[in-house]
Amino acid sequence: MAATVAACTSGPSLENQGAITAPPGDSQQLSVGSAGFTESELLAQMYAALLADAGYRTDILTVGNRELYEPALESGQIDVVPEYAATFADWLQAKAKGAQATPVASPDTGATMAALRKLALPRGLTVLAAGRAVDQNAFAVSASYAAKHHLTTLSDLGRAKLPVRLAAGDECVQRPFCAPGLKKTYGIDITAVDPKGVGTTPAKQAVQNGKDQMVLTTSTDATLDAFGLVLLADDKKLQNADNVVPVVNRARAGSAKVAAALNRLNAVLTTTDLAHLNEQVDSWRRLPADVARSYLRSKGLLPTT
Repeated sequence: MAATVAACTSGPSLENQGAITAPPGDSQQLSVGSAGFTESELLAQMYAALLADAGYRTDILTVGNRELYEPALESGQIDVVPEYAATFADWLQAKAKGAQATPVASPDTGATMAALRKLALPRGLTVLAAGRAVDQNAFAVSASYAAKHHLTTLSDLGRAKLPVRLAAGDECVQRPFCAPGLKKTYGIDITAVDPKGVGTTPAKQAVQNGKDQMVLTTSTDATLDAFGLVLLADDKKLQNADNVVPVVNRARAGSAKVAAALNRLNAVLTTTDLAHLNEQVDSWRRLPADVARSYLRSKGLLPTT
């Protein structure tokens, strides 16, 4: 899948796609994209189930990172993707205006959503309503490391002047809320990024066994205790509030019917719910599809039989 998506990134220019002026589409076959980590898989499964319940034929395509799936969303190879408002807004801003572009996201959900929609529109993308669930990047260290160096916040780590090898995705090297932000906001000495992914088991194991000192995970990670890890508080608010938000290809999935189906989840799913769903997959070893359907049924969003 990754190779196929990568190939599509050299497709027609935005000016030639016709997506901006085309009426909102309502394709009956919709592909839902997942970024491959637990939470994204769960959200994709819930989106697909709700769309299927609304009468669409659906499939799920797993793509490794935003650099691949966003162009695929623009081209219509993927029709729907679960995203995070602040992160996606700043990512599109950087894509449009360069890596040094002024960030547009903030802790204000309304302002962030307005900026995101403005950036998404020329790319033929529609950003649906922001959900109640909020996820943020978060950074964890081993409990023993925190105790030894008296760390409870990221500011504490910066003041300690410790060399920090960070387990994260390879894109962390450039993203402003990851390694560059940790250096600029907190003065943390990030000596290297160990490309083990965001909150993956290998990434957390690398911190557990001392190979790395810190791991990039999320605020809804429910497995930290199992690895002996603790979060360091983001006391200077490096991270913006990232509401979960569906983003669709307007020409294929921009209809009111699609929005209505997905907004049913937005109105119900909370941050606490999302953490618990993550725990069922990551700790209890349940399949994302089973966890997603059980949750939707428990909330009356899918029929029980």
